[in-house]
Amino acid sequence: MKEKLLSTREVSQILGISEKDIIELANSRHIPHFKVAGEFLRFRRDDVVKIKPTIRKKYNIPEKQSRRTESFREFFYFNDFYILTAVIIIALLWVIFKDLFFFA
Repeated sequence: MKEKLLSTREVSQILGISEKDIIELANSRHIPHFKVAGEFLRFRRDDVVKIKPTIRKKYNIPEKQSRRTESFREFFYFNDFYILTAVIIIALLWVIFKDLFFFA
C-alpha cells in the first residue's frame, strides 16, 4: 500500500509552525521533502516525526497542553461573542421579568 504524503498544511499542524516556515525549512533542506509536479511540496510522516524535537527547540515551541484544555480555549476563542451576548440577554430578561415572578 502506498504511503500518503503530507501537505505543507498538515506538516504545519503537526510541527506547530506556519506554512511559510515549513516552505523555508524545506527549501533550506532542513526537512526532507518531495516536489509533486515540480511545484507542490509533500513530506513523509516518518521524516516529519523525526525532526519534530529539533524544530520544537529551534522555534521554542512548548509541548502541547492537554487536548481538553486546548479544546476549551478554542471553544471560548471562537464563540466568545455568542457567550457574552447570551449572558447579556439573560441578564436583561431577568431585569425585565423579576418583578412579575417575585412580587406577584
